Amino acid sequence: MTAPHGTILVGILTGSPNDLPKVVKVRDTLDELGIRSEIVVASAHRTPDKVFAYLDRAHAEGVQVLIGCAGVAAHLAGVIAGHTRLPVIGLPLGNGPLSGWDSLLSTVQMPPGVPVATVAVDGSRNAAILAARILALKYPAIDAALEQLAEQERRRYDQTADEALAALKPAS
Repeated sequence: MTAPHGTILVGILTGSPNDLPKVVKVRDTLDELGIRSEIVVASAHRTPDKVFAYLDRAHAEGVQVLIGCAGVAAHLAGVIAGHTRLPVIGLPLGNGPLSGWDSLLSTVQMPPGVPVATVAVDGSRNAAILAARILALKYPAIDAALEQLAEQERRRYDQTADEALAALKPAS
């Protein structure tokens, strides 16, 4: 099965325009994998109506995975999960005086029945890859793109390891 051409499959919501430099990395990774996404700035605290309106629209338009990105209080992913049946990934951001620990803890502490899959603080690439893995269950082309990405990363890792080992050897 392939996604309908032009369909946005991943909605990326962030609570603040200040988060955009970190959030755009999610979109860039999804683009690498050929997955259309969109970024929406909407706060669970300041513009909750905008969050709810987006969730209604996203569901109706075929979005299949949501990523909630927020720092400090980081309640956005939980609010999203409380108002949709779509899979939600929480991306805690390392903003504020606690360097992301506060956002990590608030993202993982969801009540029963409000699941949020959570990635590492500032784990933009992991959030995108997890979204892709969820979609790959339905779309073989995404699964193939993930395999290709994993192979590229293995080669890059091996090259880096070989270079590091070569640097340890005494010069001849």
